[in-house]
Amino acid sequence: MYLKVKLPWNVIIAPENLDIKGLLLQRAILLKVLEEFASRRAHKDLGYHIAVTTLESIGDGKVRQHTGEVMFPVVFSAITFNIFRGEVLEGQVHKVFKHGVFLRCGPMEHIYLSCTKMPGYRYVPGENPEFINEKSPPVGKDDLVRFMVMGTKWLEADREFQALASLEGDFLGPLPRPEI
Repeated sequence: MYLKVKLPWNVIIAPENLDIKGLLLQRAILLKVLEEFASRRAHKDLGYHIAVTTLESIGDGKVRQHTGEVMFPVVFSAITFNIFRGEVLEGQVHKVFKHGVFLRCGPMEHIYLSCTKMPGYRYVPGENPEFINEKSPPVGKDDLVRFMVMGTKWLEADREFQALASLEGDFLGPLPRPEI
C-alpha cells in the first residue's frame, strides 16, 4: 500500500554550501534531503521510501560548534510503500524452488510463497520449473500472482522487509498469462 507521510528531519549542510543569497542554500538543503531519503531506503514503521513530493518548511539553522556545519530542521512530504498482514496484492515470481517461490511487489523482493500455502499445486522440475494445478494457470518465473500477506518481518541490518504470502482464499492465485 502506498502511503503519503509528512516527515520532520534534521539536515546538516557543510560550510562551503552556505550562501548569502539563499537560493543555493535551499538547493543544498533539498539535495541533502533527497540524498538521505534515498540512502536510508526504508523505515520500520513507514516502509520503503519511494519519492519526496514537497518540501514543506525549512527552519532556522543552528551552527555546530566544532565543525562549522549548520543543522536545519526540515519538514517534507513523501510517498512510501508498506505491506500489512491480510492485505491482498499482486506480485511477480522471480525465483522458483521445490518448496515455494519468491515474489516481487513494488520495491519488496523477498516475499516467500510456500508450496504448503498453494493448495492444489504440485512442483514440476525442469529447465523452467513451475507449480501446476488442474484448475488454474501454472505458477512459474515471471508470472503474476495475486496473494494475501500472512506476515512481515523488518530486518534492521539490511533495511528491508521480508514477507510470507498465501494463495489460500477467494480470488487468489496466478493471473492468466498474456497471449503473445
